[in-house]
Amino acid sequence: MQDDQLLRYSRHILLNELGVEGQEALLASHALVIGAGGLGSPVALYLGSAGVGRITLVDHDTVDATNLQRQVAHTLERVGQPKALSAQAAIAAINPDVQVTPVLQRADAALLDQLVPQADVVLDCTDNFATRHAINRACVQHRKPLVSGAAIRMDGQISVYDTRASTSPCYACIFPESSSMEETRCATMGVFAPLVGIIGTMQAAEALKLLCGVGESLAGRLLMLDGRSMEFTSIRIGRQAHCAVCGTEH
Repeated sequence: MQDDQLLRYSRHILLNELGVEGQEALLASHALVIGAGGLGSPVALYLGSAGVGRITLVDHDTVDATNLQRQVAHTLERVGQPKALSAQAAIAAINPDVQVTPVLQRADAALLDQLVPQADVVLDCTDNFATRHAINRACVQHRKPLVSGAAIRMDGQISVYDTRASTSPCYACIFPESSSMEETRCATMGVFAPLVGIIGTMQAAEALKLLCGVGESLAGRLLMLDGRSMEFTSIRIGRQAHCAVCGTEH
């Protein structure tokens, strides 16, 4: 690391768990962030500020005035701009050394098959089950750890799906593709502004831990937050043999 990097990341370097080696691992790593909205905003900002060397941001949407209540990477001046470009500018204002690649496309199976193998960690910051399942399939196929978060109304959840471990479930183990899950959107149900910040920041923390090999990840645990009472509930779950994506029966 250069002198200016030693100064910038000094508070990480002081941590016994990270040190110089951990920070150098972050600088050499590549994170794929899918979604640059409520969850993707804190994810992108914290990964960038922490010094993740390369970040690929995927989002096909543009900044809208209704986003500004919670999507903190965007500003009033950037309304109408692509969210991926807006988030790129926000990261550059904090840490211009980070290489950010914006991808202004919908995250379909073909794009994911191209991008996922290049990443060290994938962060799902999307808001619909079809995309979440496509991301999960790509991560299982290419053996990449997935950090997935969700927030709606005053409820949030987060987990890590790392099928490199034989006992770790994938997203479909908990939320099967065949189930009739009710699709809920912020536009119709609302969302408590700080909630996406809490969950998104936790996603960034889990990704950083994975990238520098620190601590124990949330793999095998679904952590749920009730924002009304600020109570966390943790559920343990293992890989499901009948899972259509990662199960041994398939």
